[in-house]
Amino acid sequence: MSYPLGYPAQNPLVTLTHPKPTLWVIELHNGQDSRLTVDLVDRALKPALDAVEKHWRGNWRKAQAEKDKEGGKGALIIVGKKDQDKFFSNGLDFANVLKDSNFFACTFNPLLTRLLTFPLPIIAAINGHCFAGGLMLAFACDYRVMTDGSKRNAWLTMNEVHFGAVWPLSFATIVRAKFGDHRLQRKIALEGYRYTPPEALADGLLDHIVSGGTAEVLAKAEQVADVISANAQGGVWGLIKREMYRDTLKDISQDYRVVHAHIDDAAVKAKL
Repeated sequence: MSYPLGYPAQNPLVTLTHPKPTLWVIELHNGQDSRLTVDLVDRALKPALDAVEKHWRGNWRKAQAEKDKEGGKGALIIVGKKDQDKFFSNGLDFANVLKDSNFFACTFNPLLTRLLTFPLPIIAAINGHCFAGGLMLAFACDYRVMTDGSKRNAWLTMNEVHFGAVWPLSFATIVRAKFGDHRLQRKIALEGYRYTPPEALADGLLDHIVSGGTAEVLAKAEQVADVISANAQGGVWGLIKREMYRDTLKDISQDYRVVHAHIDDAAVKAKL
């Protein structure tokens, strides 16, 4: 496989690189703020995740066959657009999401499930503002590293309560799984608290903060990846997560849409 790889090929919205044998990096670059659209999720992020897993599994099978005790390591970093320090992701393309009855059931919820069960550790390298659906994407990752906001403001917030957007069940069940304290759940979901990075670190939303911009955030994320990549060697990282998040995954799979023939046809049309 020859890197870098862009997805989709004709108009890349993400770039996949493989800077070292045990590390893959997905860069989001849908404009400056990486709004989460159907194209970004279905035609860019999901194929990039598939490519990472396919490459790693080839390495893992070879290590198993050769009884290579050092082989089969791996980790993935997801980062916002690298040439700026303002945004990780500005959330969903909300106006168009409202028009698409299939967005959560067929596009975004399967992405969250994929991240929650991915066979490699995933580190979200949050190099700027991380809002709403963008923060939910980061929550679905295993680790979160962020700029400390000392050189440029950076915020994290699930701010749907402030602009009148109902949470899908997938959002609620992930927050319940990741953050057990009911007061913290209230702060995130019902208050839509606008976190600074130090506040988010103190409340457990982040694992690390670093001074600086994208380069420094990526460097710290890579340090985390180097430490944790060995945990992929057994081939059970994703299997253990599947059991940890069994109830969460069951909730995400629930589909409360009112579905009629035209909605169903639109979902099929998007796949074919």
